Amino acid sequence: MKSSKKYIIGASALLIILVGCGLAVGRALNGDDESMYDETPKSMQQILSDIRSLMEDNAIAAYIVPSVDAHSSEYISAHDRRLQYVTNFTGSAGTAIITLTEAALWTDSRYHLQAEGQLDADYWTLMREGLSEVPSRDDWLQQHLPSGSQVGVDPFLITSTEFDRLSRVLSSGGFRLVTLERNLVDSVWNNRPEQTSEPLIPLDIKFSGKRASEKITDLREELEKNKASAIVINSLDEIAWLLNLRGSDIRNTPVFFAYVIVSGSQITLFTNPDRIIDTIRDHFQTEGISVTVREYDDVLAGIKEQVQEHNKIIIATACNQAFYALIPADQRIQQYSIVATKRAVKNAIEAEGMRKAHIRDGAAVVRYLHWLEENVDSENITELSGAMKLREFRSVQENFVGLSFTAISAFGTNAAIVHYSPTEETDTLITRDNIYLIDSGGQYWDGTTDVTRSVHMGEPTAFQKEAFTRVLKGFLSLGSAVFPPKTSGTFFDAMARRALWDVGLDYGHGTGHGIGSFLGVHEYPPSLVSSTSSPGNVGLLENMFSSNEPGYYEANQFGIRLEDIVQVVPADVAHDFGGRGALTFYSNTVVPLQTKLMDTTLMSDHEIELVNKYHERVMKEVGPLLLEQEANDAYIWLAKQTQAIKRM
Repeated sequence: MKSSKKYIIGASALLIILVGCGLAVGRALNGDDESMYDETPKSMQQILSDIRSLMEDNAIAAYIVPSVDAHSSEYISAHDRRLQYVTNFTGSAGTAIITLTEAALWTDSRYHLQAEGQLDADYWTLMREGLSEVPSRDDWLQQHLPSGSQVGVDPFLITSTEFDRLSRVLSSGGFRLVTLERNLVDSVWNNRPEQTSEPLIPLDIKFSGKRASEKITDLREELEKNKASAIVINSLDEIAWLLNLRGSDIRNTPVFFAYVIVSGSQITLFTNPDRIIDTIRDHFQTEGISVTVREYDDVLAGIKEQVQEHNKIIIATACNQAFYALIPADQRIQQYSIVATKRAVKNAIEAEGMRKAHIRDGAAVVRYLHWLEENVDSENITELSGAMKLREFRSVQENFVGLSFTAISAFGTNAAIVHYSPTEETDTLITRDNIYLIDSGGQYWDGTTDVTRSVHMGEPTAFQKEAFTRVLKGFLSLGSAVFPPKTSGTFFDAMARRALWDVGLDYGHGTGHGIGSFLGVHEYPPSLVSSTSSPGNVGLLENMFSSNEPGYYEANQFGIRLEDIVQVVPADVAHDFGGRGALTFYSNTVVPLQTKLMDTTLMSDHEIELVNKYHERVMKEVGPLLLEQEANDAYIWLAKQTQAIKRM
């Protein structure tokens, strides 16, 4: 726990942040909390040996290590990087299973190539999820467990729904899933990083658009509808949104470690009390809420108190098993997160902020792409130095705070690794000989951005042009779709893949994810994926925001992805689905699409018209900002990049 003195310093810094440009927050959000540095590291053999010894002490034959933290976060702090510690795998999604004799890691197709390079094959087996010959975790466990044995999990790191599902699967084979009081990885992890507890950051009403008191009132109305007395909120993004507070406990994601219980009469915040300085007390008063603050680790006691008062308690389907097990069945109401559903529909201020943030972000990306094209021959630009230059262009934009994730700056064969991030060991020179993919985003006080462009600064091959154009066709099809409210994300996912499927091509990731307003770059709902069972696939509503990001990846050769952030808006069409209303998408992202990579013989007149109209808007919205920033050469470059396509 941090000392009080440090938090006084933090308060002073915070006042500077609030009246300044946000660079101090940017330093915090982009601080090096990714480091797993250990002065006395254990070998992989020793780590696994120590864990197996504890497994024997706890009478379990297998132990599951997921990639999440106690809040089911996708991006996690160094303190919670248990999967990385035991496997060396740094991807954001994966699950390890350790038995007394074997160790295996499952991860999806985004990370197959990455995991292959990071796992030590002497100790770990890579299970490439999605391949027909690879057994599921369920099947593998049943094939490798001794009869009647137990499988152990940390109840804070598994959702209640997954615990129930896996329990039933294992039980059918004569096995038992059990929870352990102490996480086995934590027990063997020497020099484990401390949990961060940085100063809290109030979000002004001019950015949030809605007082915390209004959000709490809405939430209490939901309690009444469900005949419940309290709700437990576990998600860090949801807590930050609800209280109009931000933090920097997790790199690039402006959240803070906390839990919240809201009842009809009280709001209890479980976090480090040292963070509640005068600035935060004033914020609560301005927001019209009274908050009781307790220690972060008191949350189980807080839930027990609600149980002892015989209250009906709402928990989310993504709630961890530790919370779920504390609440008796007759007092438990479990449903998809109420807060997440409300947060997904942006209010007018948030929506306007997102549009403005994307215009500024577009100017930064345009300046970068222009700079890259102009200097690729004269300077030794690498994936890492390129990403640093892009951050530099973002940092001068109004309301910039930091990055929204570590840039996927990938050239040539590296771009075939879907979530590749360059390191000093893999850093590759960017040249004119192949496709360069840049997937990046920024955190601004008024919005979060995420944009991907794929460019070739030399002469693309015919197949590269075909692949790019088929990705583009799906991108345009989704972006111009007209649909009724609550249309399933699976509809858009299939739409984006159609042109690739026509020739037997595909990509191994989802097509769209929700995005926060100065919050997480990935949030759910909405979710545009193939699976109808995806929890975030609740259907689209006006003012939801989603990515539109089809791609194609040719292993060991190149990768292509296009990504815009689109907003669900009313559609101007002749009919309205029998009174239900007609919706379409508006692209917030304003960055040109490289026409050099387009094979216009594969494009319809309508698709060419869509590109031309989009480029006209890019020039209209980003051009003046470039001139304002005295980026005259970038303005001239953008004018060329957005010239109308004409059929030969």
